[in-house]
Amino acid sequence: MLIMIIHANAISQQKDQALIETTCKNTPNYKLCISVLRRSPGSATADVRGLALIMVGAVKDKTKQAISAVNNLIKSRRYPDLAEGLQKCNEVYKTVVKYDVAEAVEALTKGDPKFAENGMADAALEADTCESSTGGLDKSPLEAVNRPVFDLANVARAIIRNLL
Repeated sequence: MLIMIIHANAISQQKDQALIETTCKNTPNYKLCISVLRRSPGSATADVRGLALIMVGAVKDKTKQAISAVNNLIKSRRYPDLAEGLQKCNEVYKTVVKYDVAEAVEALTKGDPKFAENGMADAALEADTCESSTGGLDKSPLEAVNRPVFDLANVARAIIRNLL
């Protein structure tokens, strides 16, 4: 009896890992997708909607880190020529957390993935907007936070598309 339970558990875990791998293969960044989902404790038992919610949560977390980085740059006054652009970044990233992520979570929870996809498309666009608003330098001081938000939002969007 115990052997049957262990065997059933092993088969279930293989099935769950297969869902993660199959889902991530349909995204623009397989390695990022796998990395985020395997780190998340809930992913092992999640369905595709659950995986999408996990990825949307990763977008939220990374966006909060971006807001912190933007605020640190504003306070440092290291880039006075970018003050306006940094303020723009602060605004767009707050919009991502307050509206885009919230819209995606609500839509996924209610079973309306199209609105969730739209929220993640907006999040990617806002990361791109931030990157271009800090132009004028050879290398953006926010590239290290803008790129991950952009990439995560696009991975989340691709996962959500599986639900359409």
